[in-house]
Amino acid sequence: MVDYITEDQTVSERSTMPRGRPTRQTVFRRLSASINELNTKYGGLPTPREAARIWSDIGYLEAHHSTALEGNTLVLRQVEKLLGAGIAVGGQPYKNYLEVQGYGAAAMWVYSQACQPTGDDESPLVILQEVRNIHHAIMSPVWSFAPHPDAMQAESPGSFREHDIMPFDGGMTPPSWPLVSSEMNLWVNAANRLSVSTPTSEIAQLVDGLAGLHNWFERIHPFLDGNGRTGRLVLNLLLVRAGLPPVIVRKEKRQSYLRAMQQADRGDAGPLGQILARAMEDSLYRFIVPNLAGPAREVPLSALATPTLSLTALRLAAARGRLDAHQDTSGVWRSSRRAVAEYEATKRGAARRSSPSDDTERP
Repeated sequence: MVDYITEDQTVSERSTMPRGRPTRQTVFRRLSASINELNTKYGGLPTPREAARIWSDIGYLEAHHSTALEGNTLVLRQVEKLLGAGIAVGGQPYKNYLEVQGYGAAAMWVYSQACQPTGDDESPLVILQEVRNIHHAIMSPVWSFAPHPDAMQAESPGSFREHDIMPFDGGMTPPSWPLVSSEMNLWVNAANRLSVSTPTSEIAQLVDGLAGLHNWFERIHPFLDGNGRTGRLVLNLLLVRAGLPPVIVRKEKRQSYLRAMQQADRGDAGPLGQILARAMEDSLYRFIVPNLAGPAREVPLSALATPTLSLTALRLAAARGRLDAHQDTSGVWRSSRRAVAEYEATKRGAARRSSPSDDTERP
Protein backbone atom coordinates (compact mmCIF):
# COMPACT_ATOMS: atom_id res chain seq x y z
CA MET A 1 0.00 0.00 0.00
CA VAL A 2 1.13 3.57 -0.65
CA ASP A 3 0.24 6.78 1.09
CA TYR A 4 -2.86 8.40 -0.30
CA ILE A 5 -2.78 12.20 0.02
CA THR A 6 -6.00 14.07 -0.51
CA GLU A 7 -5.90 17.60 -1.87
CA ASP A 8 -6.73 19.09 1.54
CA GLN A 9 -3.68 17.53 3.20
CA THR A 10 -0.34 19.28 3.27
CA VAL A 11 2.86 17.37 2.59
CA SER A 12 3.89 17.67 6.22
CA GLU A 13 0.72 15.80 7.25
CA ARG A 14 1.54 12.64 5.30
CA SER A 15 3.23 10.84 8.13
CA THR A 16 0.17 11.21 10.38
CA MET A 17 -2.46 10.15 7.83
CA PRO A 18 -3.76 6.58 7.49
CA ARG A 19 -2.55 4.50 4.61
CA GLY A 20 -4.91 3.18 1.94
CA ARG A 21 -7.41 4.26 -0.68
CA PRO A 22 -9.71 7.28 -0.38
CA THR A 23 -13.08 6.71 1.20
CA ARG A 24 -16.23 6.58 -0.90
CA GLN A 25 -17.25 9.92 0.58
CA THR A 26 -13.94 11.49 -0.47
CA VAL A 27 -14.18 10.08 -4.01
CA PHE A 28 -17.64 11.51 -4.62
CA ARG A 29 -17.03 14.80 -2.81
CA ARG A 30 -14.05 15.39 -5.06
CA LEU A 31 -15.95 14.37 -8.20
CA SER A 32 -18.87 16.62 -7.30
CA ALA A 33 -16.56 19.62 -6.94
CA SER A 34 -14.84 18.78 -10.23
CA ILE A 35 -18.08 18.50 -12.19
CA ASN A 36 -19.36 21.73 -10.66
CA GLU A 37 -16.16 23.49 -11.74
CA LEU A 38 -16.45 22.04 -15.27
CA ASN A 39 -19.96 23.44 -15.60
CA THR A 40 -19.49 26.82 -13.94
CA LYS A 41 -16.03 27.78 -15.22
CA TYR A 42 -15.85 26.07 -18.59
CA GLY A 43 -19.48 25.75 -19.65
CA GLY A 44 -19.58 21.95 -19.51
CA LEU A 45 -18.10 19.41 -21.89
CA PRO A 46 -16.86 20.78 -25.24
CA THR A 47 -18.18 19.24 -28.45
CA PRO A 48 -15.89 17.38 -30.86
CA ARG A 49 -16.31 20.33 -33.24
CA GLU A 50 -15.03 22.73 -30.56
CA ALA A 51 -12.22 20.53 -29.28
CA ALA A 52 -11.40 17.71 -31.68
CA ARG A 53 -8.01 17.06 -30.06
CA ILE A 54 -9.55 16.38 -26.64
CA TRP A 55 -11.93 13.76 -27.98
CA SER A 56 -9.41 12.10 -30.29
CA ASP A 57 -6.93 11.74 -27.40
CA ILE A 58 -9.67 10.22 -25.22
CA GLY A 59 -10.68 7.94 -28.09
CA TYR A 60 -7.13 6.65 -28.64
CA LEU A 61 -6.63 5.85 -24.96
CA GLU A 62 -10.07 4.30 -24.61
CA ALA A 63 -9.60 2.13 -27.72
CA HIS A 64 -6.30 0.90 -26.32
CA HIS A 65 -7.52 0.03 -22.82
CA SER A 66 -10.99 -1.26 -23.67
CA THR A 67 -9.67 -3.68 -26.29
CA ALA A 68 -6.73 -4.63 -24.04
CA LEU A 69 -9.22 -5.65 -21.33
CA GLU A 70 -10.41 -8.28 -23.82
CA GLY A 71 -6.91 -9.49 -24.70
CA ASN A 72 -5.78 -7.18 -27.51
CA THR A 73 -1.99 -6.69 -27.37
CA LEU A 74 -1.45 -3.46 -29.34
CA VAL A 75 0.44 -0.90 -27.26
CA LEU A 76 -0.75 2.69 -27.03
CA ARG A 77 1.80 3.98 -29.56
CA GLN A 78 0.53 1.45 -32.13
CA VAL A 79 -3.07 2.42 -31.41
CA GLU A 80 -2.32 6.13 -31.86
CA LYS A 81 -0.51 5.46 -35.15
CA LEU A 82 -3.34 3.29 -36.43
CA LEU A 83 -6.20 5.61 -35.49
CA GLY A 84 -4.38 8.88 -36.08
CA ALA A 85 -2.55 8.12 -39.32
CA GLY A 86 -4.12 4.88 -40.56
CA ILE A 87 -0.78 3.08 -40.36
CA ALA A 88 -0.41 -0.41 -38.84
CA VAL A 89 2.98 -0.81 -37.18
CA GLY A 90 4.50 -3.53 -35.04
CA GLY A 91 3.82 -6.82 -36.84
CA GLN A 92 0.81 -7.79 -34.70
CA PRO A 93 -1.91 -10.23 -35.84
CA TYR A 94 -4.23 -8.55 -38.32
CA LYS A 95 -7.22 -9.22 -36.06
CA ASN A 96 -5.75 -6.94 -33.36
CA TYR A 97 -5.61 -3.95 -35.71
CA LEU A 98 -9.19 -4.54 -36.86
CA GLU A 99 -10.44 -4.68 -33.27
CA VAL A 100 -8.83 -1.35 -32.44
CA GLN A 101 -9.93 0.20 -35.73
CA GLY A 102 -13.55 -0.77 -35.09
CA TYR A 103 -13.47 0.49 -31.51
CA GLY A 104 -11.88 3.80 -32.49
CA ALA A 105 -14.52 4.46 -35.16
CA ALA A 106 -17.32 3.53 -32.76
CA ALA A 107 -15.90 5.78 -30.02
CA MET A 108 -15.79 8.83 -32.26
CA TRP A 109 -19.36 8.13 -33.40
CA VAL A 110 -20.45 7.91 -29.76
CA TYR A 111 -18.77 11.18 -28.80
CA SER A 112 -20.21 13.02 -31.78
CA GLN A 113 -23.73 11.72 -31.08
CA ALA A 114 -23.54 12.26 -27.33
CA CYS A 115 -22.33 15.86 -27.60
CA GLN A 116 -24.98 16.96 -30.09
CA PRO A 117 -27.59 19.20 -28.46
CA THR A 118 -31.07 17.80 -28.99
CA GLY A 119 -32.91 21.00 -28.17
CA ASP A 120 -35.48 18.90 -26.34
CA ASP A 121 -35.31 18.03 -22.66
CA GLU A 122 -37.69 15.14 -23.33
CA SER A 123 -35.34 13.40 -25.77
CA PRO A 124 -34.40 9.88 -24.62
CA LEU A 125 -30.97 9.32 -23.15
CA VAL A 126 -30.52 6.30 -25.40
CA ILE A 127 -32.51 4.28 -27.92
CA LEU A 128 -32.10 0.61 -28.74
CA GLN A 129 -30.93 1.29 -32.30
CA GLU A 130 -27.96 3.25 -30.95
CA VAL A 131 -26.86 0.24 -28.93
CA ARG A 132 -27.05 -1.88 -32.09
CA ASN A 133 -25.15 0.78 -34.06
CA ILE A 134 -22.32 0.84 -31.52
CA HIS A 135 -21.95 -2.94 -31.62
CA HIS A 136 -22.06 -2.90 -35.42
CA ALA A 137 -19.31 -0.25 -35.63
CA ILE A 138 -17.08 -2.05 -33.13
CA MET A 139 -17.41 -5.55 -34.56
CA SER A 140 -17.84 -5.11 -38.33
CA PRO A 141 -14.13 -4.71 -39.25
CA VAL A 142 -12.94 -7.79 -37.35
CA TRP A 143 -16.09 -9.79 -38.22
CA SER A 144 -15.36 -9.33 -41.93
CA PHE A 145 -11.99 -11.02 -41.40
CA ALA A 146 -12.61 -13.43 -38.53
CA PRO A 147 -16.31 -13.89 -37.66
CA HIS A 148 -17.27 -15.72 -34.49
CA PRO A 149 -16.97 -19.46 -35.32
CA ASP A 150 -20.39 -20.26 -33.85
CA ALA A 151 -22.26 -17.30 -35.34
CA MET A 152 -25.32 -17.78 -37.47
CA GLN A 153 -26.17 -15.29 -40.19
CA ALA A 154 -28.76 -13.68 -37.92
CA GLU A 155 -26.06 -12.95 -35.29
CA SER A 156 -23.96 -10.56 -37.36
CA PRO A 157 -22.72 -7.25 -35.86
CA GLY A 158 -25.62 -5.19 -34.52
CA SER A 159 -27.89 -8.22 -34.13
CA PHE A 160 -28.76 -9.93 -30.86
CA ARG A 161 -27.45 -13.40 -30.13
CA GLU A 162 -29.40 -16.55 -30.82
CA HIS A 163 -27.18 -18.71 -28.64
CA ASP A 164 -27.29 -19.26 -24.90
CA ILE A 165 -24.20 -18.21 -22.95
CA MET A 166 -22.42 -20.38 -20.40
CA PRO A 167 -22.25 -19.10 -16.79
CA PHE A 168 -19.43 -16.67 -16.04
CA ASP A 169 -16.90 -16.79 -13.21
CA GLY A 170 -18.75 -15.88 -10.06
CA GLY A 171 -21.91 -17.70 -11.12
CA MET A 172 -23.66 -15.06 -13.28
CA THR A 173 -25.68 -16.65 -16.09
CA PRO A 174 -27.01 -14.42 -18.91
CA PRO A 175 -30.68 -14.88 -19.82
CA SER A 176 -31.66 -17.42 -22.45
CA TRP A 177 -31.44 -15.93 -25.93
CA PRO A 178 -35.22 -15.68 -26.61
CA LEU A 179 -35.41 -13.26 -23.64
CA VAL A 180 -32.66 -10.91 -24.85
CA SER A 181 -34.89 -8.59 -26.86
CA SER A 182 -37.38 -8.03 -24.03
CA GLU A 183 -34.55 -7.63 -21.50
CA MET A 184 -32.91 -4.98 -23.65
CA ASN A 185 -36.19 -3.10 -23.97
CA LEU A 186 -36.43 -3.09 -20.18
CA TRP A 187 -32.83 -1.91 -19.96
CA VAL A 188 -33.42 0.99 -22.38
CA ASN A 189 -36.54 2.03 -20.48
CA ALA A 190 -34.62 1.99 -17.20
CA ALA A 191 -31.80 4.05 -18.71
CA ASN A 192 -34.28 6.66 -19.90
CA ARG A 193 -35.87 6.88 -16.45
CA LEU A 194 -32.51 7.80 -14.94
CA SER A 195 -32.51 11.38 -13.67
CA VAL A 196 -29.48 13.04 -15.23
CA SER A 197 -30.42 16.47 -13.90
CA THR A 198 -29.34 15.40 -10.41
CA PRO A 199 -27.50 18.22 -8.58
CA THR A 200 -23.74 17.69 -8.28
CA SER A 201 -24.24 17.34 -4.53
CA GLU A 202 -26.05 14.06 -5.29
CA ILE A 203 -23.59 12.81 -7.90
CA ALA A 204 -23.05 9.51 -6.05
CA GLN A 205 -26.67 8.51 -6.65
CA LEU A 206 -26.37 9.19 -10.39
CA VAL A 207 -23.03 7.39 -10.79
CA ASP A 208 -24.25 4.36 -8.83
CA GLY A 209 -27.31 4.28 -11.09
CA LEU A 210 -25.10 4.30 -14.17
CA ALA A 211 -22.90 1.59 -12.64
CA GLY A 212 -25.98 -0.55 -12.10
CA LEU A 213 -27.06 -0.02 -15.71
CA HIS A 214 -23.60 -0.98 -16.97
CA ASN A 215 -23.63 -4.17 -14.93
CA TRP A 216 -27.18 -5.00 -16.05
CA PHE A 217 -26.14 -4.64 -19.70
CA GLU A 218 -23.26 -7.06 -19.18
CA ARG A 219 -25.55 -9.52 -17.37
CA ILE A 220 -27.94 -9.49 -20.35
CA HIS A 221 -24.94 -10.04 -22.68
CA PRO A 222 -27.13 -9.23 -25.70
CA PHE A 223 -24.60 -10.06 -28.42
CA LEU A 224 -22.66 -13.19 -29.26
CA ASP A 225 -19.33 -11.36 -28.94
CA GLY A 226 -18.08 -7.86 -28.13
CA ASN A 227 -20.37 -7.22 -25.16
CA GLY A 228 -17.69 -5.77 -22.88
CA ARG A 229 -16.47 -3.27 -25.47
CA THR A 230 -20.00 -2.36 -26.48
CA GLY A 231 -21.14 -2.01 -22.87
CA ARG A 232 -18.31 0.38 -22.01
CA LEU A 233 -19.02 2.56 -25.03
CA VAL A 234 -22.75 2.56 -24.34
CA LEU A 235 -21.90 3.64 -20.78
CA ASN A 236 -19.88 6.55 -22.17
CA LEU A 237 -22.79 7.51 -24.42
CA LEU A 238 -24.95 7.78 -21.30
CA LEU A 239 -22.27 9.64 -19.33
CA VAL A 240 -21.54 12.27 -21.96
CA ARG A 241 -25.22 12.82 -22.65
CA ALA A 242 -25.60 13.40 -18.92
CA GLY A 243 -22.88 16.06 -19.13
CA LEU A 244 -20.30 13.88 -17.39
CA PRO A 245 -16.79 12.92 -18.54
CA PRO A 246 -16.40 9.53 -20.24
CA VAL A 247 -14.64 6.75 -18.38
CA ILE A 248 -11.65 4.69 -19.42
CA VAL A 249 -11.30 1.44 -17.48
CA ARG A 250 -7.56 0.87 -17.63
CA LYS A 251 -6.16 -2.56 -18.40
CA GLU A 252 -4.16 -2.43 -15.15
CA LYS A 253 -7.49 -2.26 -13.29
CA ARG A 254 -8.95 -5.33 -14.98
CA GLN A 255 -9.12 -7.48 -11.85
CA SER A 256 -10.60 -4.68 -9.73
CA TYR A 257 -13.15 -4.01 -12.46
CA LEU A 258 -14.15 -7.68 -12.70
CA ARG A 259 -14.44 -7.99 -8.92
CA ALA A 260 -16.64 -4.89 -8.82
CA MET A 261 -18.79 -6.33 -11.61
CA GLN A 262 -19.21 -9.55 -9.64
CA GLN A 263 -20.24 -7.54 -6.56
CA ALA A 264 -22.76 -5.70 -8.73
CA ASP A 265 -24.04 -9.09 -9.95
CA ARG A 266 -24.95 -9.72 -6.30
CA GLY A 267 -26.74 -6.38 -5.97
CA ASP A 268 -23.97 -4.06 -4.71
CA ALA A 269 -23.01 -1.56 -7.43
CA GLY A 270 -21.16 0.71 -4.98
CA PRO A 271 -17.60 -0.52 -5.71
CA LEU A 272 -18.24 -0.30 -9.45
CA GLY A 273 -19.59 3.23 -8.97
CA GLN A 274 -16.37 4.23 -7.22
CA ILE A 275 -14.28 2.86 -10.09
CA LEU A 276 -16.35 4.90 -12.54
CA ALA A 277 -16.10 8.03 -10.38
CA ARG A 278 -12.31 7.84 -10.23
CA ALA A 279 -12.13 7.19 -13.98
CA MET A 280 -14.40 10.19 -14.68
CA GLU A 281 -12.18 12.48 -12.65
CA ASP A 282 -9.10 11.10 -14.39
CA SER A 283 -10.59 11.91 -17.82
CA LEU A 284 -11.57 15.36 -16.61
CA TYR A 285 -8.11 16.32 -15.39
CA ARG A 286 -6.05 14.34 -17.90
CA PHE A 287 -7.76 15.58 -21.06
CA ILE A 288 -10.56 18.09 -20.64
CA VAL A 289 -9.60 20.78 -18.11
CA PRO A 290 -5.96 21.22 -19.25
CA ASN A 291 -7.17 21.90 -22.80
CA LEU A 292 -9.99 24.25 -21.83
CA ALA A 293 -8.05 26.32 -19.34
CA GLY A 294 -5.82 29.12 -20.62
CA PRO A 295 -2.17 29.23 -19.56
CA ALA A 296 -2.86 31.70 -16.76
CA ARG A 297 -6.07 30.12 -15.42
CA GLU A 298 -5.67 28.40 -12.08
CA VAL A 299 -6.75 24.76 -12.00
CA PRO A 300 -6.21 21.87 -9.54
CA LEU A 301 -2.67 20.52 -9.55
CA SER A 302 -4.00 17.17 -10.77
CA ALA A 303 -4.78 18.85 -14.11
CA LEU A 304 -1.18 20.05 -14.45
CA ALA A 305 0.71 16.82 -13.82
CA THR A 306 2.77 15.50 -16.75
CA PRO A 307 4.77 12.31 -17.41
CA THR A 308 7.90 14.19 -16.28
CA LEU A 309 6.33 16.15 -13.42
CA SER A 310 4.10 14.06 -11.18
CA LEU A 311 1.28 15.27 -8.97
CA THR A 312 3.37 14.41 -5.90
CA ALA A 313 6.24 16.54 -7.19
CA LEU A 314 3.89 19.46 -7.83
CA ARG A 315 2.43 19.20 -4.34
CA LEU A 316 5.92 19.16 -2.82
CA ALA A 317 6.94 22.22 -4.84
CA ALA A 318 3.75 24.05 -3.86
CA ALA A 319 4.10 23.22 -0.16
CA ARG A 320 7.74 24.38 -0.17
CA GLY A 321 6.90 27.64 -1.95
CA ARG A 322 8.84 26.79 -5.10
CA LEU A 323 5.74 26.67 -7.30
CA ASP A 324 3.40 29.65 -7.47
CA ALA A 325 0.30 27.94 -6.07
CA HIS A 326 -2.27 28.32 -3.33
CA GLN A 327 -4.93 26.30 -1.55
CA ASP A 328 -8.53 27.31 -2.12
CA THR A 329 -11.20 27.38 0.55
CA SER A 330 -11.75 23.61 0.24
CA GLY A 331 -8.03 22.90 0.65
CA VAL A 332 -7.35 22.04 -3.00
CA TRP A 333 -3.95 23.15 -4.30
CA ARG A 334 -4.27 25.26 -7.48
CA SER A 335 -1.80 26.66 -9.94
CA SER A 336 -1.56 27.45 -13.67
CA ARG A 337 0.25 26.09 -16.71
CA ARG A 338 2.25 29.30 -16.84
CA ALA A 339 3.38 28.91 -13.22
CA VAL A 340 4.36 25.27 -13.82
CA ALA A 341 6.35 26.27 -16.93
CA GLU A 342 8.19 28.90 -14.86
CA TYR A 343 8.90 26.33 -12.14
CA GLU A 344 10.28 23.87 -14.70
CA ALA A 345 12.48 26.59 -16.21
CA THR A 346 13.83 27.41 -12.75
CA LYS A 347 14.58 23.73 -12.15
CA ARG A 348 16.45 23.43 -15.46
CA GLY A 349 18.47 26.55 -14.66
CA ALA A 350 19.41 25.20 -11.24
CA ALA A 351 20.44 21.88 -12.79
CA ARG A 352 22.71 23.63 -15.30
CA ARG A 353 24.34 25.74 -12.58
CA SER A 354 25.06 22.66 -10.47
CA SER A 355 26.66 20.78 -13.40
CA PRO A 356 30.49 21.05 -13.79
CA SER A 357 31.51 23.28 -16.70
CA ASP A 358 33.95 22.18 -19.37
CA ASP A 359 35.84 25.43 -18.80
CA THR A 360 36.95 24.27 -15.33
CA GLU A 361 38.52 21.05 -16.56
CA ARG A 362 42.34 20.75 -16.73
CA PRO A 363 43.86 20.21 -20.14
